[in-house]
Amino acid sequence: MQIDSQGCLDQANYIASPNCNERPEGADVSLIVVHNISLPAGEFGSMDVERLFTNCLDCSQHASYHDLIGLKVSSHFFIRRDGAIIQFVPVGQRAWHAGVSCYQGRDNCNDFSVGIEVEGTDDIAYEKIQYRMLAELCQTLIDYFPKLSKAHIAGHEHIAPGRKTDPGPSFDWDYFKQLL
Repeated sequence: MQIDSQGCLDQANYIASPNCNERPEGADVSLIVVHNISLPAGEFGSMDVERLFTNCLDCSQHASYHDLIGLKVSSHFFIRRDGAIIQFVPVGQRAWHAGVSCYQGRDNCNDFSVGIEVEGTDDIAYEKIQYRMLAELCQTLIDYFPKLSKAHIAGHEHIAPGRKTDPGPSFDWDYFKQLL
């Protein structure tokens, strides 16, 4: 796995999201944030995550989508259940994944982080291939960004406690860290 000069991963399918912007001046990437997502919740394999991140989701398609009306979000990467990686935002840009957040006393984690969504839920076990691809992607990012390290990988639950719970108790942090 490699990241090219445009900030794109060579092994990812790239689908551009409009939900991004430039990072603030001097905001070096120093954090990876792991999330989970499935749309509808608990259902895997649909294209609705891609539709959400590209502002093409028909929120009338499912009752649970009502809260997503007008939402403008994205992540840098999305790892499907089969390990396929989709990239939405070049890593040099700011994706809109963390929301109100704080890591080690620094607010606005979107400014200095890369967001990785893993297809799943808080309470359904993740696939081994997802862990392997996540670990390989994280190592590629660590090699690319000098201020990143294995010690600076956090869950959304860690940077937005009380507001977010992902990747949840079903995410095996010990197993993931063994793969790094």
